[in-house]
Amino acid sequence: MRERAGELDKRGRKMANQDGSQVIIAVSPKNVGVAIILTVLFGPLGMFYSTIAGGAIMLVMTLIIGFVTLGFGLILTWPVCVVWAAMAASSYNKTLMAKAQAR
Repeated sequence: MRERAGELDKRGRKMANQDGSQVIIAVSPKNVGVAIILTVLFGPLGMFYSTIAGGAIMLVMTLIIGFVTLGFGLILTWPVCVVWAAMAASSYNKTLMAKAQAR
């Protein structure tokens, strides 16, 4: 996809349209509480709300560790998923606020 001047790119940065008008995209922050609840209920699948890469990594890790330890490894991986999801949502929100203040 080619980006034109005046448009916003995938990361929400301002660019110019061909006709010179500005496009505004509102991006909502991620709720840390929702990230925690989804991850507590669904484990690594719940992480996809806050971090797709982290969710994929932990899904593979949880499957491998769970298989090798006959499920007992979930006692370790599940809380790691919850903490990672909360930190990822918080980090996303901080980045979003920093970008908003920079404009």
